[in-house]
Amino acid sequence: MALAAALAMGLSGCVSWFLPQQAPLTSTPTGEKTDAALDPFYSQVLKWKDCGDGMQCTTASAPLDWDAPEAGEIDLALVRHPATGDRIGSLLVNPGGPGGSGYDFVKDSVDFATDATLQERFDIVGFDPRGVGRSSAVSCLEPAQMDEYLYGLPGAERGTDAWIAEIEASAVEFGAACSANTGDLLAQVDTVNAAHDLDLLRAILGDKKLNYLGYSYGTFLGAMFADLYPDKVGRLVLDGAIDPSTSNFDVTRIQAVGFESALRAYLADCVAGDACPFRGSVDEAMESITALLGVVDRIPIAVSDGRELGSSALLTAIIYPLYQATAWPQLSQMFESVFNGSADIAFQFADGYNGRNSDGTYADNSTEAFTAINCLDYSYDGDPAAMRAQAAQIEAEAPVIGKYMSYGDIGCAAWPYQFEGERTQLHAAGAAPILVVGTTNDPATPYVWAQNLAEQLESGQLVTYEGEGHTAYNKSNSCVNDTVDDYLINGTVPDADPMC
Repeated sequence: MALAAALAMGLSGCVSWFLPQQAPLTSTPTGEKTDAALDPFYSQVLKWKDCGDGMQCTTASAPLDWDAPEAGEIDLALVRHPATGDRIGSLLVNPGGPGGSGYDFVKDSVDFATDATLQERFDIVGFDPRGVGRSSAVSCLEPAQMDEYLYGLPGAERGTDAWIAEIEASAVEFGAACSANTGDLLAQVDTVNAAHDLDLLRAILGDKKLNYLGYSYGTFLGAMFADLYPDKVGRLVLDGAIDPSTSNFDVTRIQAVGFESALRAYLADCVAGDACPFRGSVDEAMESITALLGVVDRIPIAVSDGRELGSSALLTAIIYPLYQATAWPQLSQMFESVFNGSADIAFQFADGYNGRNSDGTYADNSTEAFTAINCLDYSYDGDPAAMRAQAAQIEAEAPVIGKYMSYGDIGCAAWPYQFEGERTQLHAAGAAPILVVGTTNDPATPYVWAQNLAEQLESGQLVTYEGEGHTAYNKSNSCVNDTVDDYLINGTVPDADPMC
């Protein structure tokens, strides 16, 4: 998600060409003892090669199934920006999602991912988790099929039995395609397996302890690692936290409330200015958005490539710029154009969120990976009566956009592989101190989740940023940056929440 925000702003990496001698081109694994079946993985030596713009890249091997390491292996793609100064070790970075490419995040936007202070002391390492991007990846549909899956308009009215049947049929077809094109990997892309991968990467990079910066979903991956390997925790920063014990329904409900709150904050700023497509109060503007979503549901707006803008695509276009307050002016332009009958900007935003290129191809497999990972990480209930009851609750708490964020269980209820276990708190008992960063009006990972995670983790320390936007490090203020940098570099843990 953080990567999506970076792309929305048109950011690109600006990196140093200096490759210090402190970053050797071959790794020295830690040599720690493991089970015999894991020895070939933990003893592998990484060989880095130049891949442009001052970056180096390589590929590691990991077990397909950590419960049966002899059953096969997968590839994990890595890229690093070598430390420009006195090197401490590696800092692994995950941008979120799930399904976000850490490889692209670091290679294309290293200055958005980390500041110069961290780049001086750490090799900044981006990696694509299992199922994602350049690693062994989930594969489902061809571009034209993906267009229909993401943008196709149901023929029946939202919430009716016929509408549910249409969405369910699409989900079943999508899951079958993912299974046929991905194979055995599809059952193994859950976060527990990915957390084991993280420990493997730590060891073969040569780090006794893991130093890690995880955004959004990356906080869940980091917390899972800490719970599985508390003795291997070095310095972990979890920014834009997810509460590991939250159910899929509550994730949707709380996010709907969060995005509605961010939408109101945008409108308060908008109506107070001069170039705003809305008039009157914030409440009146929210009523206008409600009406607009209803209109495009009944009368979609076509664009030149044949696609039509319905309420689901418009909601995506609204949500995308809400990740960062700096994108609010572009959101105003989008609303203005849709009010005038044009869907071009709205589709640009929706396509940006979905990783769709202007030529109709897709830049990555983020949608496939997002679905596959989430379907294995949560439990789902496809019963129409249960979904209707949940939809009513979500709409009551988020009256404008909640209606369009409901019925999400359909996509995974008929998935080829189901979640096993239960969502529980993660405590990471015995781990070194872990920093949890939360933004008070974060729409995607609401602040309460950061509070919950910091409380659950035995050694969690909350760092609050009082402001707008999704995630805070390197995009908020010097208080957050200095606190995170001092912790990662010097191990300094705040005595209390600095309330940035």
